[in-house]
Amino acid sequence: MPKADRVCVGAIAGAFGVRGEVRLKSFCADPESIAAYGPLWTEDGSRSFDVRLTRPVSGGFGAMLSGVTTKEAADALRGVQLFADRDRLPSLPDDEFYHADLIGLPVQDTGGAAIGTVRAVYNHGAGDILEIFAPGRKSAILLPFTLANVPTVDLKAGRIVADIPEGLD
Repeated sequence: MPKADRVCVGAIAGAFGVRGEVRLKSFCADPESIAAYGPLWTEDGSRSFDVRLTRPVSGGFGAMLSGVTTKEAADALRGVQLFADRDRLPSLPDDEFYHADLIGLPVQDTGGAAIGTVRAVYNHGAGDILEIFAPGRKSAILLPFTLANVPTVDLKAGRIVADIPEGLD
């Protein structure tokens, strides 16, 4: 598990070239800012890397990671997620949230009844979607993360209030 004070900001898609360059996918709102949040850590915190972006490539960036100097070393990092220390990330406005802060939060309806727990947050280009795991259901609820559907996110109280549209519940 990543440390609670770190947020996933990207992943390594594999080697790019023969000199240790990697193909880096950024999960940041400003994709190029990933290099400014370093050092970036592996999920278990056992390794850290300084990042230097080298060029845009299909689906991300070519990047050099400190300590990675061969194609083999870069290939060995394929699929590794990279985490930044939370205090290196910008503060967000009140109506924006890091996905890591939403995952695991309990969800209740507007009357206070428990619905389930946020298991994941997806974005396939049309906006964020909360995957809510509800005990006793055969499948998760996939709820568009809009103000109409999710009127309240209270990180301090550790809860989300959702108004699930008919047909999704």
